[in-house]
Amino acid sequence: MKKLLSFLILSLMIIVLAACGTAEKTTTEDTNTNEGKTETTDTTETTKLVVGASNGLHDLILEQAQPILAEEGIELEVVPYQDYVLPNEHLESGDLDANYFQHIPYLEEEIASKGYDFVNAGGIHVEPIGIYSQKYASLDELPDGATIIISNSVTDQGRILSLLEVEGLIKLDPSVEKTAATIDDIVENPKNLVIDNSSVPEMLVTYYEEGEGDAVVINSNFAIDAGINPLEDSIAIEGSESKYVNVIAVRSEDKDNAAIQKLVEVLHSQAIQDFIVNEWNGAVVPVAE
Repeated sequence: MKKLLSFLILSLMIIVLAACGTAEKTTTEDTNTNEGKTETTDTTETTKLVVGASNGLHDLILEQAQPILAEEGIELEVVPYQDYVLPNEHLESGDLDANYFQHIPYLEEEIASKGYDFVNAGGIHVEPIGIYSQKYASLDELPDGATIIISNSVTDQGRILSLLEVEGLIKLDPSVEKTAATIDDIVENPKNLVIDNSSVPEMLVTYYEEGEGDAVVINSNFAIDAGINPLEDSIAIEGSESKYVNVIAVRSEDKDNAAIQKLVEVLHSQAIQDFIVNEWNGAVVPVAE
């Protein structure tokens, strides 16, 4: 009986000591936590976004957004493109989560002609188009019968013709929507200008640099990529009121995606807007929504 009692007492003491040891360990961990010494494991999940962008402008803007998005748990991968065809094809196929290279009329034309199920997730900036010439310092100097080389893109032509109209070089049929205007819609051409619309957009810079034609109309993203300053080198430039806002495009199914919405929010932030203004000295105009 005495041995049994001794055994029970010893067992009880072991249990108590074990409990005390556990309590002390817990207390130590709590104390260390309060003192900021306990290491914790970050279980926050990272969301990855793959966004296609035109090389030399759109991709640079997105790169500025990368560290800001990283703080929000979003890893942004930027895929640069040199053309206007593949970014939409790759968005459609699912290789991209979004793209950032096109303005609203171009996006609408792509949807209408190719059946893409895309939506505009938010406008980010405007790249004003400019008129450039190696031969003349102003539009007033253009001679009778001067040749103006413009893009063969249908969505670019309405925009370019509208600029020529604003500058007093031509007049368009007032019954035609400006964004859809074509050369056939010119009703007045007092200088008998020859408007050559046979060039792909990517070749316009080359034609300007080689002195082709009397003037060349170039979109700012191509001009900037070639080291041309739209504000200093153009003889006329589109105003900031342009309707041709460059947007983040996504598949319709992703229009409410939280990561996409955060991307657009960051691109509208003051930090990104300041970067755009400072980087391109007003040749690229940010849009805040």
